Amino acid sequence: MTPATRSSEGTTRRREKLDVVDRFLPLWVLSAMALGLAVGRLWPGIGAALGRWQVQSVSVPIALGLLLMMYPILARVRYGRVREVARGWRSTVFPLVLNWAVGPAFMFALAWALLPGAPALRTGVILVGLARCIAMVLVWNQLAGGDPEYATVLVALNAVFQILAYAGLAVFYLEILPAWLHLPHQAISVDPSTVALSVLVFLGIPLAAALATRVGLGRWKGPSWYDRRFAPRIGRLTLWGLLFTIVVMFAIQGLSITTLPLTVVEVMLPLLAYFLGMWLLAYLGSRLMRFGYEKSVTVAFTAASNDFELAIAVAVVVFGVASREAFASVIGPLVEVPVLLALVYLALWSRPWFERRPARAGGSDPGGGRGPPSVARTGPERERTP
Repeated sequence: MTPATRSSEGTTRRREKLDVVDRFLPLWVLSAMALGLAVGRLWPGIGAALGRWQVQSVSVPIALGLLLMMYPILARVRYGRVREVARGWRSTVFPLVLNWAVGPAFMFALAWALLPGAPALRTGVILVGLARCIAMVLVWNQLAGGDPEYATVLVALNAVFQILAYAGLAVFYLEILPAWLHLPHQAISVDPSTVALSVLVFLGIPLAAALATRVGLGRWKGPSWYDRRFAPRIGRLTLWGLLFTIVVMFAIQGLSITTLPLTVVEVMLPLLAYFLGMWLLAYLGSRLMRFGYEKSVTVAFTAASNDFELAIAVAVVVFGVASREAFASVIGPLVEVPVLLALVYLALWSRPWFERRPARAGGSDPGGGRGPPSVARTGPERERTP
């Protein structure tokens, strides 16, 4: 057997191994959730220790997992395309309206409709709805074959709006609007520094590291080496970061979740309706605007995802770690992770629906074959469909 043959067979075996990993991604995610719940339930001291490991209200273990998860995705973004994908005003304004006007109002309505007699739980759910996702949305977008550069633009815009608007929106939806509607309301004060710190840790650090890597290694070894050799090697870190983050999140709250199952179900109802409703509204709206599949799926996951890390941090700082507001906020990832993973497969299944209708300016998608999602897709070699 020649060295070339052995190399070819080794590459084939590696690809087959990755395919197996990706094919059973839902199993790995559900297993991580179950492991986290088991740790939190059987060894509550471990979950409590993980929950106490914080710096300025930011969970250190969750931050480490998200950094490990986001860095490979941001490192392979072609930042030269950012200006190109952000050029159309429709593709910028539409997702911002969904995220900062429709999303908070929709969650407010759902919380009051489905949790009318549970003010603390209602407040926690509303805090989740106000926090727009700047981290895990990149994973869902990648798995569904969305536009990575467009996703980076939307995440960056959401980060800016998060710093500027989150505290004001919290006061408006928890205090001012209920008073206007003659509903029970409560005074709330959100420290803007808590929001800014969350954005810095969960987006600023991995983005700065990714930019430094692309500029430094790209100049040293060349863009081709970077996209074809380096980016694929770090791609699998995203999966491990995702699974680690899920285990930690569910371990921290495993005891509470398993002790109060009926309360969990009560909180899950508005969250489930929110994730499904926002995703469908954004996905169908983007298709009507003819963004193309890749941009449409990016808009959908950006609109449906939430920054549960920020919502939990605000609930803990304002109401206390043992409050029902904090408990309601931690149910967010319990619902979001499996629901958005299922929506990834729904997006992939529905892709031919987009390809039967040509896209206009504001998004394009050449199409291609379909397959299981992958967390290791990279750069120019990224397949057009997962």
